[in-house]
Amino acid sequence: MAHLAVSQVAVTVPIGGESSLRRSVFQRHNINFHDKSWAAPTLTLDLKTKDVYLKNRYVVCMSVQQASIPKVAVSPLELEAAKDPPLNSYKPKEPYTATIVSVDRIVGPKAPGETCHIVIDHGGNVPYWEGQSYGVIPPGENPKKPGSPQNVRLYSIASTRYGDYFDGKTSTLCVRRAIYYDPVTGKEEPSKNGVCSNYLCDSKPGDKVKITGPSGKIMLLPEDNPNATHIMIATGTGVAPYRGYLRRMFMEDVPSFRFGGLAWLFLGVANTDSLLYDDEFTKYLKDYPDQFRYDKALSREQKNRNGGKMYVQDKIEEYSDEIFKLLDGGAHIYFCGLKGMMPGIQETLKRVADQRGESWEEKLAKLKKNKQWHVEVY
Repeated sequence: MAHLAVSQVAVTVPIGGESSLRRSVFQRHNINFHDKSWAAPTLTLDLKTKDVYLKNRYVVCMSVQQASIPKVAVSPLELEAAKDPPLNSYKPKEPYTATIVSVDRIVGPKAPGETCHIVIDHGGNVPYWEGQSYGVIPPGENPKKPGSPQNVRLYSIASTRYGDYFDGKTSTLCVRRAIYYDPVTGKEEPSKNGVCSNYLCDSKPGDKVKITGPSGKIMLLPEDNPNATHIMIATGTGVAPYRGYLRRMFMEDVPSFRFGGLAWLFLGVANTDSLLYDDEFTKYLKDYPDQFRYDKALSREQKNRNGGKMYVQDKIEEYSDEIFKLLDGGAHIYFCGLKGMMPGIQETLKRVADQRGESWEEKLAKLKKNKQWHVEVY
């Protein structure tokens, strides 16, 4: 069953089928209201045991106003009241024990490796802002410090402060399973696999997970100017914070934040099957063509202008004149992903600056001084 809320009046609509996810966390069921519909997976709580689990259900959030505006009501709006972001509410020595809601593979069969969309129930006790990170403490003993717990691993949060269910009680992580293959034999060596990423990707609904944080201020979405331009550059799971930004800009109905600017996403992955949240981003492109741009760099499928593999810095170079003009006009630019992405990007930006007769060092210093430059790499 799925619940359809229309101006405080709820009706139930029976739907069936398994939840099968690929590039988007959403599976759409066409429940129409004045030719408009919106669907997302819903969370079921056993109020007696407080155990969290998923069933084959979907919630449709729709009001009379939303029938013409494809945005979703969120709550509690008290999450907008704080002037400063929450920081380190839970520390490694006293982490919060949250519950896994769902773990879904969100890449196709031809993607190199596995990436999972992991929803965690924190009961509203570990609030965060878009662009922040959670720490996760995997079970077991620290191999370098016998008798001590594992070290904290940080993961960018891939949802808004309201979570995937728009109620402020869940958060989402986008995690790529780290697997090590021997370069000589080509065989997997489980002893060298990523401890925390495999723990999270192997988790089941109802499992407990220890989290810390939230942490981080550098990637917070500046909202002092709702008409600002935001240029977002990511490789792989580095798209996580941008998913939160874009849901806040284009999916959620937040009375205190009405985005009127431009959001431009550059996403670099190996191939089409590796695209993350592509269905969501494509929908924004369709619904908000004047406010959202979306450029993909598929290194194993596309060629750059020199005939080599297409990386995200090549896409940046394609639009370099426009990007530099936007930065001169006050645009924010964000980078998130593997730290190996930055040297190539910096080289490209320096080369473009030189071609324009500008000093990249001076320009970068100015961007940092004006708080337009945001970098979080790992």
